[in-house]
Amino acid sequence: MGRILFVPALLAACLLAGCHRGPGGVSRPPRHGRYAGIGVFEPGNLWSRMALPKTAAAPQAATTADDEHIIVVVDTDTGEVRQCGDHSGYCTAMNPWTQAISAQQKAPVTLTAHAEDLAREAEANASEARRKPGK
Repeated sequence: MGRILFVPALLAACLLAGCHRGPGGVSRPPRHGRYAGIGVFEPGNLWSRMALPKTAAAPQAATTADDEHIIVVVDTDTGEVRQCGDHSGYCTAMNPWTQAISAQQKAPVTLTAHAEDLAREAEANASEARRKPGK
């Protein structure tokens, strides 16, 4: 009877021993803090078109139009995803599981122009350039 109980216990121990292992059986590094990186991305055309609250900032202060990268992280405690500009430091946040208010702008953000407007503007500029002689 003792041998019959030993086999399932051994099987369970073997299965659980594989937890938290990466490729090649190497253990994952320990978690270092609350935020986990998702990635770094180029800002799209609409990033600089967010309607931001007016603040009294120095004229030299970076704006969302100056951002060269968007850093995206997830709060591993709440599930909130944050995207932040690398120069402006401006962040937006999205958490589909809660409607809690935080300091960041919540999705969906307010825009001064939509992607459709930008595409229409680019097409109009291209048409104008084709009509001008000598180009």
